[in-house]
Order: sequence, then C-alpha cells, then structure tokens
Amino acid sequence: MDCVDFVELVTDFLEGALPEDVERRFVEHLAECSGCERYLDQFRRTIAATGELTPDSISPDARRQLLSAFRNWRAQ
Repeated sequence: MDCVDFVELVTDFLEGALPEDVERRFVEHLAECSGCERYLDQFRRTIAATGELTPDSISPDARRQLLSAFRNWRAQ
C-alpha cells in the first residue's frame, strides 16, 4: 500500500469498515510510514476537537463557504 491509498482509506479504517486483508495492509503501511502515522494522528485529533458535525449544526453561511472551498480544491 502506498500513502495515497492509505489516505483514501483512513475514514473506513476508523469506522472499522475495511475488509480484513485491506486493514492488514493499512496497519503494515502505518507501521512503516511516519508521515502516514502523523496524518492518522492529526485526523483523530481533528475528530476529537470538532466532535460530530450534523447538517443542522452548521450555519448556512459556513456551509456555503465550506462547499465553495471543497469545490475550488477539487478543481485544482
């Protein structure tokens, strides 16, 4: 597994939704890659800091700004 694949699978890993063989490769990569270890740690810290956002818990203005930022990011 490379770092790009790792990043794509982080959410599924944290949700316990990876097939056993993919999870094994994920954990093996994590053990060998300090960059991905930091990325996973940052991801966990972000989740802990923000809690769970629901569609109703964000203002319409913040929603528009976030959607705009993601659209612009994807376009690059």
